[in-house]
Amino acid sequence: MKLLRAATLSVTDPRASAERYREWFDYRIVEHGRIAEALALSWGTPGACGREFITLAPSSGADVYLRFVAAEPVETYVPLRTFGWAAIEICVQDVQAVNARMLRSPFQIIGPPREIDGLPAIFPMQVQGPDQEIVYLTQIRADLPAYDLPRAASMIDKLFILVLACSDLKGSLRWFEQHALLAPGREMDIVYTMLAKAFDLPIDGLHTIATMIHGRDVFLELDQYPAAATPRPTHLGHLPPGISLTTLKHPDFDRLEGPWISPPAEHAGVIYGGARVATMRAPDGTLLEVVAG
Repeated sequence: MKLLRAATLSVTDPRASAERYREWFDYRIVEHGRIAEALALSWGTPGACGREFITLAPSSGADVYLRFVAAEPVETYVPLRTFGWAAIEICVQDVQAVNARMLRSPFQIIGPPREIDGLPAIFPMQVQGPDQEIVYLTQIRADLPAYDLPRAASMIDKLFILVLACSDLKGSLRWFEQHALLAPGREMDIVYTMLAKAFDLPIDGLHTIATMIHGRDVFLELDQYPAAATPRPTHLGHLPPGISLTTLKHPDFDRLEGPWISPPAEHAGVIYGGARVATMRAPDGTLLEVVAG
């Protein structure tokens, strides 16, 4: 994986969230602090200033991170019903063994291991965490013709795809192509049981999904959400609930023109390493943070 750097989640108690991922995902804490004012303003979320955060990495040692940021809950937020970052996807070595572990955990299995028609290379399952986060846990069996997929080096390894819920899939694909210099990958219609259940739709109905790539690196999945989906309710000036922010480390940073929420600036910390960082608002108000790399 070359571009995907981190996913940031809004949670009520970062320490409790981190402990769950330490116990059940074998993750380790690599940074603990409070969100700096300059970073919060770069996201366009002044309410995040001073909030406690904890950053974790997988036991494999991969430098792709999960960051939990303290936030007030949004009572009207329901996962899988709104536009924006909808899920994180993590690669695993043996999805059946992970399923057995999740059965004992506080993570609710909302999609047991199931092969996807037309995609034999991946074998996923889905869980919902106590912070209402949606996590896909996916065993990679082979590469795909157009791009490469990671192999897990630990039972539960690194984040490798962020899933985006779109009001207009075609428009979002164009936006990421123009503003993030990414290329469209594969587009397909699949039976999407989890999404069908979320919207009380026929289980065997087809839903359109697409990927975005950079070279042979695939790291974004864009899902066309049903007509009943809505914008994500968010406290004014704060990070969106659930999965709030995706961070990419982009080798063509100097070619990106934004529109940036605030001008690129250097930021310290595990995710940034002192590099220049800036954030854009993608369609549906989605926050996309980019690190020079």
